[in-house]
Amino acid sequence: MIPVFPDSKVALKGKKGLVIGIANDQSIAWGCARAFRALGAELAVTYLNDRAKKYVEPLAQALEAPIFMPLDVMVEGQTEQVFERIRQDWGSLDFMLHSIAFSPKEALHGRVVDVGLEGFLKTMEVSCWSFLRMAHLAEPLMTKGGTMFTMTYYGSQMVVENYNIMGVAKAALEASVRYVAAELGPKGIRVHAISPGPLATRAASGIPEFDDLMDKAQSKAPARSLVSIEDVGNATAFLALDGAKLLTGSVLYIDGGYHIID
Repeated sequence: MIPVFPDSKVALKGKKGLVIGIANDQSIAWGCARAFRALGAELAVTYLNDRAKKYVEPLAQALEAPIFMPLDVMVEGQTEQVFERIRQDWGSLDFMLHSIAFSPKEALHGRVVDVGLEGFLKTMEVSCWSFLRMAHLAEPLMTKGGTMFTMTYYGSQMVVENYNIMGVAKAALEASVRYVAAELGPKGIRVHAISPGPLATRAASGIPEFDDLMDKAQSKAPARSLVSIEDVGNATAFLALDGAKLLTGSVLYIDGGYHIID
């Protein structure tokens, strides 16, 4: 008998998700949010600060997001406020996307061996520990299971010129994904790191010679193509579906196959 699948347009209908990291319409988080919404999910959206709000608010409106709040993980208490609002308004959460990273310029632009303690700790706090904190807060809201996503990059596994201390932070982030997946798996909570190829996002603008990195990726990737935020969003949204319920703890490369090439 031929199986009958639900309409793909409503595959996430009734699901509720939190999206952290939209800065503008070029953000990876925006590509993911659009894909989640296209599949019927209801979304909560955060913005970094008042300066960022004017860019993110129209996007949140386009997503018809009923929860729209500031979230700077370096501001004490803001992370907790977001999850408390979700608890009050929704009572539960089905998926969460963590798409933020930061390193002070002096830490990012220098050699790893020269990074000072303050720069190292700030890089790790925003780029890695904030995901662990959000996973801790999301766990009690995922009463029927769920999915947690974070964004990584190939520079976690291989030395990528100019990626520097961020590569160290992303390696820690990927290890965190594996441990959290193991710990929360018995509750039906899946955890994934998404690893896109280089994208011209606001976050990437801080990496020296990033255009050269994109040219290299396009010329060497088997697909001979750069990834788009739509590509990343569609693949990420798939992992939020019930059909992906036995996939967890993975690093999903969305890079046209670049990571397999020497």
